[in-house]
Amino acid sequence: MPVNRLKEVSGINIPDSKISVQATELLLDYGTEFLYNHSLRVFVFASLKGKRSNLSYDTELLYISAIFHDLGLTSAYSSPDKRFEVDGADAARSFLKSHGLPKESQQLVWDTIALHTTIGIAEYKETEVALMYSGVGLDVLGEGYDELSEKQREQILDAYPRDGFKKRIIPTFFSGFEHKTETTFGNIKADVCAFMIPNFQRKNFCDCILHSPWIE
Repeated sequence: MPVNRLKEVSGINIPDSKISVQATELLLDYGTEFLYNHSLRVFVFASLKGKRSNLSYDTELLYISAIFHDLGLTSAYSSPDKRFEVDGADAARSFLKSHGLPKESQQLVWDTIALHTTIGIAEYKETEVALMYSGVGLDVLGEGYDELSEKQREQILDAYPRDGFKKRIIPTFFSGFEHKTETTFGNIKADVCAFMIPNFQRKNFCDCILHSPWIE
């Protein structure tokens, strides 16, 4: 896969430890160039925010979280019945466990991936979780766009091109859970199903309450 493997981008060092390289190889083996560039941009964006805010965090764990955060969309890691975020989180936890990392690190990475689309919660969790959420928000929605200089944006996009990201990311999301649309109930990916499926019927929380088996 023809991707840029760089040591540094816009002042951010790209982790090159053995475990980081192995995680990257998994993304290259089972993902796409499109997902690779997105994942690396997310890491750089998240790291720049951490740097601007003078935050202390585990760079390697943040990197591995970025690498795995969308692997749950791929056929190699997609389950039949879990949210894609959970699939990616489970895969990352198994990967870290196989490398002997402590349970605390495994759980932190699990949370960082599983919560990366969870509005209103992720930003208040541990630093790695909050940074990942912000990195994803910047790349997908442009949140915090003005916090980057024009030079930083140019450097990052030169290293990891967007390649029509706006038009491609929604179908990419959908391809990861079109076989299990029920997993989007209660989360923002239901919007993706509504966009991609004509007359998509969302499950409704209020209906769930009113049609519960309780007799009263």
